[in-house]
Amino acid sequence: MASLAGRENLPGCRRRLPRLSPAVAPYLLLGPFVLLFLVFGLFPLGFSLVLAFQSWQPAAGLASMHFVGLRNFAFALRDPWFWKSLRNTLWLAVVAGVPQHLVAIPLAVFLQSTSRRLRDLFSAAYFVPYVTSTVAISILFSSLFAAHHGLIDQALAALARLPAIGHLLPSHPVDWLGRPATLKPAIALLVFWRYLGFNTVLYLAALQAIPAELHEAAALDGAGRWQRFRHVTLPGLRPMMLFAVTLSVIGGLQLFDEAFILTGGHGGPDQAGMTAALYFYREAFDFDDFGGASAMSWLLFVVVALATWLTGLALRTREPAA
Repeated sequence: MASLAGRENLPGCRRRLPRLSPAVAPYLLLGPFVLLFLVFGLFPLGFSLVLAFQSWQPAAGLASMHFVGLRNFAFALRDPWFWKSLRNTLWLAVVAGVPQHLVAIPLAVFLQSTSRRLRDLFSAAYFVPYVTSTVAISILFSSLFAAHHGLIDQALAALARLPAIGHLLPSHPVDWLGRPATLKPAIALLVFWRYLGFNTVLYLAALQAIPAELHEAAALDGAGRWQRFRHVTLPGLRPMMLFAVTLSVIGGLQLFDEAFILTGGHGGPDQAGMTAALYFYREAFDFDDFGGASAMSWLLFVVVALATWLTGLALRTREPAA
């Protein structure tokens, strides 16, 4: 016993760490995530739901909060700016979202047909806008769309001097971010450019999961390239289409960063760039109505849930009849 005790004090001998019980280990490993989720996820969500039925002045503390029932929801439904911001959001979600997939699917099919090295190179290049900071991208597009000295106006001015197409282009600089008619297309172009690569990578991954034998069998049966794309590729992409379009719908209806930076946080001229999320932000922090902003956010949640359900209904895979 004495020799064993002396051996434990030797420098080369290490004491065994206490082992966790298999019944306790999962809870300890999940504990940090659960704690962070409760503090930064579930609590703000629950507080927002409670706040939707309250009137609250944050500067006066929690003691100033008092119950007002459905008054905040009634105010939101009667607010014309709420409906305008919702129409702007739906317009941007459709105009910026639909082209993403109409371009991403053929682009992914083209990349699938190239060599492995070129495919990886172009996939990484297309994915760069998605992983780049939204603020940096929005500031870059603000300079591109700037009137008089923006690169887009300079390029149009150079093209306008060409005799063949000069009469089709504007003869004077366009204030892209200062006119309601051009502000929303500018925001839509930014959103389209940023998320096109993300959807392309998703569809490219789905294409690689389609068995090559299906294309070979279709080719042996005499199917052309378009027929193989229609009857083999598109059905194989349907599950990924459901996933990608659902992400676009949810992200488009929650659009905030791009509109906030391009419009300076105020929605732009005639509130043409005022998205729903941006209006909720202004309702809370500019107009000091946190209860009304919370009620509007829950109404938007209903719209997002309904749009997601309709997307799943339109794109879900239908089982063949027995």
